[in-house]
Amino acid sequence: MSQDQSSVPAEFVDFIIREARLADESQYQEWESLWHDRDALYWVPMHEHADPDTEVSYIYDNRPRIAKRIAQLRTGARHSQTPPSKLRRIISNYELLERTDSSVTIGANFMLLEHRFTVTTWAGRYVYTIRTDAEQLRLTSKTVHLINGERAVSTMSFLI
Repeated sequence: MSQDQSSVPAEFVDFIIREARLADESQYQEWESLWHDRDALYWVPMHEHADPDTEVSYIYDNRPRIAKRIAQLRTGARHSQTPPSKLRRIISNYELLERTDSSVTIGANFMLLEHRFTVTTWAGRYVYTIRTDAEQLRLTSKTVHLINGERAVSTMSFLI
């Protein structure tokens, strides 16, 4: 990758920071509005080189499933989130992985602190694909590679 392609444009970093803040603050309607209306994939594989067609994933949601997950969270009746988790994430080491005329793919490391009775630390690497749609940025793909994904993990009833 050439030097001029390696830095992530500020507008994309700002978008990622906003996406994280909305998720952390349980602003699910606003968080969902960041996703592309038709083309979307939210994936949390059990290991880094997983094949979602032949292996189990923690989350493998298309756009309708993302909407359904948000609707469930917004009812307040999701018992695994009563009381709701308090979340804060730190995202760093942004890296431009690919750029096309209509989208960028960005990798970034993360650490997520979840408090619900006790503090749980989640960590790994995000890979985002963000598309410019009618002068707006829209998330078309988010993959969450957990550093401990091969082991049994506690509930992920909040969105990672």
